[in-house]
Amino acid sequence: MMFSIGNEVMFLKGVAIGVGVCAIAYVAYKKNEETVNAFLNEHGFNIEGNAGSDYYSMSLEKLMETKETIEDIIAEKDLSGVTIVSTEDK
Repeated sequence: MMFSIGNEVMFLKGVAIGVGVCAIAYVAYKKNEETVNAFLNEHGFNIEGNAGSDYYSMSLEKLMETKETIEDIIAEKDLSGVTIVSTEDK
């Protein structure tokens, strides 16, 4: 038997502590998300904001990057045979 009763208890304590630390870190991050993301962006990490971005407040450069990303995704889906349905009235 690989684990004895003492080792199993120590293992379970370690798992519980790890889960607790992760939960606390997640809550702390969510409370300070904008500050943490700004700090990371300043130090070279490209952290995107919310998926529901306000396009009117974006810079022209950021809008063009977003447009290119969307066009790339559409092209990939088109090549893979995914049907694209237009929602525009004709």
